Amino acid sequence: MTGTKIGSKAAPVRFERVSKVFGKDVVAVDNIDLHVDAGKLVTLLGPSGCGKTTTLRMIAGLEMASSGKIMIGDRDVTKLPATDRDVSMVFQSYALFPHMTVLENVMYGLTFSGFGKDEARARALDGLDLVGLKGFDSRLPSELSGGQQQRVAVARALVLEPQVLLFDEPLSNLDAKLRRQVREDIRAIQQDLGLTVVYVTHDQEEALAVSDEIVVMRNAAIAQIGTPRQLYDTPNDRFVADFIGEANLLACQIIAIEGDTATIEIENHRHTLNSRGLPEGPATIAVRPSRLVIGYDQGIPATVAKATYVGVRMEYTLTGAFGRVFAVQEDVDSPLEPGTEVRMSFAAKGPVLLPE
Repeated sequence: MTGTKIGSKAAPVRFERVSKVFGKDVVAVDNIDLHVDAGKLVTLLGPSGCGKTTTLRMIAGLEMASSGKIMIGDRDVTKLPATDRDVSMVFQSYALFPHMTVLENVMYGLTFSGFGKDEARARALDGLDLVGLKGFDSRLPSELSGGQQQRVAVARALVLEPQVLLFDEPLSNLDAKLRRQVREDIRAIQQDLGLTVVYVTHDQEEALAVSDEIVVMRNAAIAQIGTPRQLYDTPNDRFVADFIGEANLLACQIIAIEGDTATIEIENHRHTLNSRGLPEGPATIAVRPSRLVIGYDQGIPATVAKATYVGVRMEYTLTGAFGRVFAVQEDVDSPLEPGTEVRMSFAAKGPVLLPE
């Protein structure tokens, strides 16, 4: 890349008590604090209406904060328009000009940023090379696949060498197989170039796959921030447990505490796990479907209510006095038949107590 190396301008983003209110009383973002380290990919994840896209648009300058402070690097950008923020955004619609070639689309922002035609062309060609589209410069967008169009949109944002690169649901228009490929491409480019990226999605698997850190949002506020593994293994509450991957929520009794270890009991079956600061008494555990163990010798009595073969695994619905749970097993050669009486227990690193 000619001139400044892409990624060398990567800057942190900081929100200090930022809120966004539409009209008189529609609170879209409610008093959030957030820090995105330079060179990291942070995903804003949550259901529709939780505030994630509004948060992204406030970084971009497409929405202005109602209160609080937004910093990019060491610069207060709270009141700056989008044109003065040194960020680029990749939209879910790609927003390519259909009458322009791929090269002209990628050059478009550069020509408006004051680059001469020769340098803009050189940078655009470098950008296409970065996203694996070398040799595609003379094609029209209509001659490209959806994944290739998305890469053109990424190249167009990259060549501006922004301090922060923003993605708004970038894979939502792609089929499942292509989404996996393009998300891997985006992650590889981000890591290779050391870019600061803020990425919005409602897809939990996508967030787990691409992120250094995930910000789970709910009702205009932040529910929990952590690495993908932290959020998956130690969710703070029922919402996060159920939103980050599937989780079965079961009532239990904490019958003993020793140091940081709790002993729980469900229908006379006992299991030890981290107490997470909870006292003895009624509690709730979250357990992933893959961490339920189905056998016949010990555990909680259960009945196989439903068995589904999905190729690489079996999916089971188990019922019992505890209610209903969803479990998965890799053994597809000896499936359990509906109506089978079994015993259900937990993997060593199985359930987690929910602090709420």
